[in-house]
Order: sequence, then C-alpha cells, then structure tokens
Amino acid sequence: MLIPKRVKRRKQHRGSLKGAAHKGNFVAYGEYGLVAEEAGRIKSNQIEAARIAMTRFIKRGGQVWIDIFPHKPITRHPAEARMGSGKGAVEYWVAIVKPGRVMFEMAGVPEDIAREAMRLAGHKLPVKCKFVKKSDCENQAEGGEIK
Repeated sequence: MLIPKRVKRRKQHRGSLKGAAHKGNFVAYGEYGLVAEEAGRIKSNQIEAARIAMTRFIKRGGQVWIDIFPHKPITRHPAEARMGSGKGAVEYWVAIVKPGRVMFEMAGVPEDIAREAMRLAGHKLPVKCKFVKKSDCENQAEGGEIK
C-alpha cells in the first residue's frame, strides 16, 4: 500500500472537497486515463486494489501509471473511548480527488483492453469514473473541458 515515507506533521485538518481539479486534469504519460467525475477520498488500499485489477487484466502487458498519492492522514479514536484526550491516532491515508482528476493512466495496450481494465479498476474506487483518451484531452491542456 502507498503511504508517505515520512511527514513533517502527523495529523491534519479535514479540509474540503469543493471545486474541480486544477492539477492532474489531463493525460500526461499514457494513451488512456481514468478520470474522477465526483469528489471523494480514496484510501491507499483502494488505490492498490484498482492497480492490481488493471495489471491482472492486461496480463502485465503495457504500462500503468498511478497519478494520485495518499498524502492525507485520517485519524480515529478507539471504539468506546471517552470524549476528550486530544486527536486520535492515524488510522489510514487518503488521496483527495476532485472532479476532472486523472487517477490512472495506461499505454501499450489496445483501446478495448484498456477500457475494460479501467472499468474493472473503477469498480474498486468510491467515486464515479470515466475512461478518456489522450486525444480527447489535448484541448484540456489549452483550458478546454474533457468531453
């Protein structure tokens, strides 16, 4: 699973999920991408499950890029703990995803195989996703919207 090697501050505020993605909103490395259509938090184990689903389907052919990383710690108090006594311990790490964010990229496989692999990966994630091609995203770099 993906987690940061070291962090300066171990606990963070919740933050907000408002707005659209301003960075990572076009296919940069591969030919195809999986784009988030809604905002959400994606756990590190969900990212890993999606990666495994894709690489198994393409039988380790082609190349896969993961464009999101779980930087944000989520804390929890133990069950049945009394109120107070500060903020809980870090339970897991999440990546904050906003609409338009490219989460995974793929290259070196035919489009129909890439589309099915991305569909399988999308089922592992807690946000709605769509499949895009790099040719659809070329106007995105110029400030247009993904179709």
